[in-house]
Amino acid sequence: MSVRMWRTMGAMAVVSGLVITGCGSSDGSSSTTTEGTGTTAGGAACAKDSLNLVTDGTLTIGTDTPAFPPWFVDDDPSNGKGFESAVAYAVADEMGFDAADVTWTVAPFTNVIAPGAKDFDFDINQVSISDERDQAVDFSSGYYDVNQAIVGFTDSAAAGATTIADLQGLKLGAQVGTTSLDFINEVIAPDSEPLVYNDNSAAKAALDAKQVDAIVLDLPTAFYVSAVEIEGTAVIGQFEAPAESPEQFGLVFEEGNPLRDCVNEAIARLTDSGTLADIEQEWLSDVVDAPVIGAG
Repeated sequence: MSVRMWRTMGAMAVVSGLVITGCGSSDGSSSTTTEGTGTTAGGAACAKDSLNLVTDGTLTIGTDTPAFPPWFVDDDPSNGKGFESAVAYAVADEMGFDAADVTWTVAPFTNVIAPGAKDFDFDINQVSISDERDQAVDFSSGYYDVNQAIVGFTDSAAAGATTIADLQGLKLGAQVGTTSLDFINEVIAPDSEPLVYNDNSAAKAALDAKQVDAIVLDLPTAFYVSAVEIEGTAVIGQFEAPAESPEQFGLVFEEGNPLRDCVNEAIARLTDSGTLADIEQEWLSDVVDAPVIGAG
């Protein structure tokens, strides 16, 4: 089920572009390839049988559970549906893996961004690239630029907020360890400590029970929550990131894993070919432009 099908579930959707920016390889260079073979012009280091993998011949991809739309569909990452599932399989194909050679494993968000050994080759789970996280894990090039957004009931104290100052007196919530929580603490700086939840499911349940005035999420997730999951809510607004330093989602690797360089080459080729933009258009194009919450 693509995001455009929200309307059949009572959702309101208006097409607007969330344009994905170009992503290069980690050193800014480009390489040529025979599509789907995983062999680069620089040699055989990224050939399928030369890759450093958790299980030989198999690409093991991690993500959390439940896996929510619009990133995944039917809580089944292996079906290729949803933006991140489609991106994962496009990367796999570009590296020479058939769909049958891809295995998914459950990887809780807090474990993914923690230091230490990983039981996946890479993880895809709306993980924003940050300097702090980069001390514990490695990231691929960004595959999606994202804004943070705030969701609340249309009759709540959050409704009608147009500036960050309007939000500071509210009771806000977000998932632990996320850039959404960082945004609350560092940018909104509310008068009271935000409520922190183990996962987005708990944060959404708290909003649904009106234990918080609003929660902060990435923009596509915020629209899905308001359009499909919690009746009577709306995206109050979004917060635009500086154009020179957008917030980006990246694939996550165990620190020092050389596989990252090969994945970055695959992402660069998918960007150059327009494949990433096509995937975004298919799964995220119906996200509505939310009003921008100003700094004043």
